[in-house]
Amino acid sequence: MNADRISGTLAIYEIFQSVQGESTWAGLPCVFVRLAGCNLRCVWCDTDYAFTGGREMSLGEILEAVARLDCPLVEITGGEPLLQKNCPALAQALIDAGYQVLIETSGALSIDVLPAGAIRIMDLKCPGSGECERNDWRNIELLAPRDEVKFVIADRADYEWARGVIREHALQQRCNAVLLSPVFGAIDPRRIAEWMLEDKLPARLQLQIHKIIWDPKQRGV
Repeated sequence: MNADRISGTLAIYEIFQSVQGESTWAGLPCVFVRLAGCNLRCVWCDTDYAFTGGREMSLGEILEAVARLDCPLVEITGGEPLLQKNCPALAQALIDAGYQVLIETSGALSIDVLPAGAIRIMDLKCPGSGECERNDWRNIELLAPRDEVKFVIADRADYEWARGVIREHALQQRCNAVLLSPVFGAIDPRRIAEWMLEDKLPARLQLQIHKIIWDPKQRGV
């Protein structure tokens, strides 16, 4: 693809390569394109530094930066990437360039704007986030078989809420994976594992392995 022929800009906070730390893609080398700005203020957010700032980059410049890192897997993340109108165009441009594209997004904005070739990892906000009322429940009907749904769990109440949503909507039948992710440092993952086993919950426990490998507060990993 000729990057000079791609129009549009996005506010980019950072582009870097690391090991994918979450989802069923965990452990694989991945390029992260972090977009700036977010419409939510989850109390446990670990990327609040990306709420503001960023540098305006054209789609062509972003593609060139990604190409220099020479990795077939790319995740568009934030902040909240869907706040930027050119996010779908960026996802499509990366797909057209031959990348496998993941998009990490909250459940507060419609995922319908994203191209079919992208894998959407949607974070439904539990009560402990402080943003539960912002979930757009219409997104559940928009899930595709390759998509994934994540719940970030801070306590037993969050777990029970997530369990209810999973069962009510049979999420395991709608998407590729249902993920339960403990708030790092706030709850022992063993507790969530025990609850899942007791309930025979059709979900996957995920740990943020990048926070285990590196300092949990380190950026760019």
